[in-house]
Amino acid sequence: MGWRLGLGGAGAPLLLLLLLLAGQGAARKPLRRKCTPGCSCAKDAALCEGAKEIPRELPPNLVSLSLIRSGFTEILEGSFRHVPTVQLLLLTYNSLDLIADDAFVELVHLEYLFIEHNRLESISKNALRGLKSLLHLSLANNNLQTLPRHLFRGLDALTAVDLRGNAFHCDCKLKWLVEWLSYTSAVVEPIECRSPTELNRTSLAELRPGGFNCITTDLVLFDVLPYQSLSVETFTYHGEQNLVIAQPFFGRCIFLEWDHVQGKFRSYANITGSSTVVCKPLVIDGQLFVVVAQLFGGSHIYKRDEATGRFLRTQAIEGSRIRKPNDIEVFRVEGDWYFIMADSSKAGSTTLYRWNGHGFYTHQSLHDWYRDTDAEFLEIAGKPHLILASSSQRPVIYQWNKQKFTPRTDIPDMDDVYAVKHFKVKEDVYICLTRFLGDSKVMHWDGSMFRDVQHMPSRGSMVFQPLTIAGYRYAFLGNDYSFSQVYRYEPVTGLFQHFQELNTQAPRSFAHLHVDKQDFLIASSFKDKTHIYRHVIIDLSA
Repeated sequence: MGWRLGLGGAGAPLLLLLLLLAGQGAARKPLRRKCTPGCSCAKDAALCEGAKEIPRELPPNLVSLSLIRSGFTEILEGSFRHVPTVQLLLLTYNSLDLIADDAFVELVHLEYLFIEHNRLESISKNALRGLKSLLHLSLANNNLQTLPRHLFRGLDALTAVDLRGNAFHCDCKLKWLVEWLSYTSAVVEPIECRSPTELNRTSLAELRPGGFNCITTDLVLFDVLPYQSLSVETFTYHGEQNLVIAQPFFGRCIFLEWDHVQGKFRSYANITGSSTVVCKPLVIDGQLFVVVAQLFGGSHIYKRDEATGRFLRTQAIEGSRIRKPNDIEVFRVEGDWYFIMADSSKAGSTTLYRWNGHGFYTHQSLHDWYRDTDAEFLEIAGKPHLILASSSQRPVIYQWNKQKFTPRTDIPDMDDVYAVKHFKVKEDVYICLTRFLGDSKVMHWDGSMFRDVQHMPSRGSMVFQPLTIAGYRYAFLGNDYSFSQVYRYEPVTGLFQHFQELNTQAPRSFAHLHVDKQDFLIASSFKDKTHIYRHVIIDLSA
């Protein structure tokens, strides 16, 4: 019996059912083979009502099977394997809410499949696999909000699809269906979105794949390093990306590199000292130097010996100026290398050092007695500037004046700023100001001063670090008492939006490293273990 019916509209299954019943009434002789109780069986057709499960006792060579008002809730793999000759299958007004993968396996002759007026909420992506002869598919009037990608893959004979009467949520999970509608040759009844609100009653045919914003990102924990840390710095040496981490309680700088074979970070060297707070690397003419700041025992400069791979102490930083170092910033001005060490003691002096070809020597003392906690180098309108954050005054902006930095202005209404970090959007300069309590801020340079853009509530914050990872701009706000907050910059609004939380305790610095086409975020922890997160890009439409 071949089915080549011209079916259209929601009443087609009902008409088909009436024709089926009429055929059964016209049967002159009942089947000798036993039929499952609750079913009416003819020579090649069966109608079952109120069954608690899919009937097993059915005529051989069945062509049409109709199940109505049944109590089963699932169709699992191979549920209809016992009726391989079926060409028409009708499932309507049942309690069905789930169709699993390969539910209709071995129904190679099935041409018409009607699953209508059920409670269907979920259908697996391979539920229709193997239906190579299917011509007409109806999933009308169910509780479907989405459909899995590639649901119609392999249904090459399909000529008609009916998905009306479902409350489709038209988000990225349905982007594939919009794409499919643009090239399928099947006749598809109009499909409407019910949500989100702005798309309610919008036809899917009106949507375009390019209108979906389906790419997002995530930071996934990749590794945990079993030690506390303060500063985390990345640098390139001999063409390879490296990490150096300051371990205050072990009193050392530990160097890590990426193992391309094992696919993980491994330690390859260290500098041992005492109470290490910052390990700042810089490469000058191919030679690796590390400025090591310590609370006790003095601060020093080390050079890597290429022959042995060891780090050799080459210079001591004068202890009369630096009493309690808190931050180091390395930069170049007019071709010369400099570093500035912020001193947070009451008796120390934040000092600028210059490389003279043989070592770093004092170039300028910026000011005494201010207990500076952070220094940030940046360019404003193409001119070198420094911003010093202090526990005793508002952040001060210095401008390079041929030979030294001179005070230019301060940042108003921002007392108790612990740290300052900058970023640029095209030519516009922004800064992230960290406060331990109160509000941390994002500010924008308007040509004469920094002005407020955004406030972020801070509860025990000592780092507010902007970073660009794989083209996405983030700001990481640390927290000593709870989760640290991740914000992602939205170019349309020009603001950071809350994006994620990180369970890194008491972070003091964040750093980004790109290696082997992967991006990693390293998050220090003053109280617990150092965390490494992998940055992943997710296509929500996949």
